Amino acid sequence: MDATSLAGLRRTYEGRPLLETDVAADPITQFTRWFEEALEAGLPEPNAMVVATASAGGRPSARTVLLKGYDEHGFVFFTNYESRKGRDLAENARASLLFPWHPIRRQVRVEGSVARLAHEESAAYFNSRPYGSRIAAWASRQSAVVRSREELDARYAELAARWPEEPPVPDFWGGFRVVPTEVEFWQGQLERMHDRLRYRRVHPGWVLERLAP
Repeated sequence: MDATSLAGLRRTYEGRPLLETDVAADPITQFTRWFEEALEAGLPEPNAMVVATASAGGRPSARTVLLKGYDEHGFVFFTNYESRKGRDLAENARASLLFPWHPIRRQVRVEGSVARLAHEESAAYFNSRPYGSRIAAWASRQSAVVRSREELDARYAELAARWPEEPPVPDFWGGFRVVPTEVEFWQGQLERMHDRLRYRRVHPGWVLERLAP
């Protein structure tokens, strides 16, 4: 079978030049600038990011997850600790994040070590979620095989009946923080001569480097 050609999907990238003299001294401040511009541009879910992990044996996997907070300490998301990504991170506590802001011809890539949030932080976020999302966190043994949709719905209904108001925080659910060691900002440019600026952690600060496209 011949490979399907995608040559017709070629496109031209053109964006404002990304220069060393124009960016912030640290990647979190620069991320905030770009995130705010993504919001202003009307991107539907600018906090959607691809989270890539690998098992202890090096088997990679990736999925889209929502960023739920960030600061100078790192980027935070929440999940079931028994999910595939949770198991990967228990074995190999490193991850890569990718924010694919295609409509504005930008992307941000983050690499770093990963640590669980304190239970108090996870509980505070869990209790702020809509009731249905909290029940769903209990009902779904994320990444496990289920026999049918009906089985999943029955499990949800059973738990909603058990906790009609305030479900407790599951002990298998919580947050992770990706503590960045590298943050790269990519800006599309004409003729594939894209701008790539990478912040690399060199304690106690950051080194800014330009990468070839």
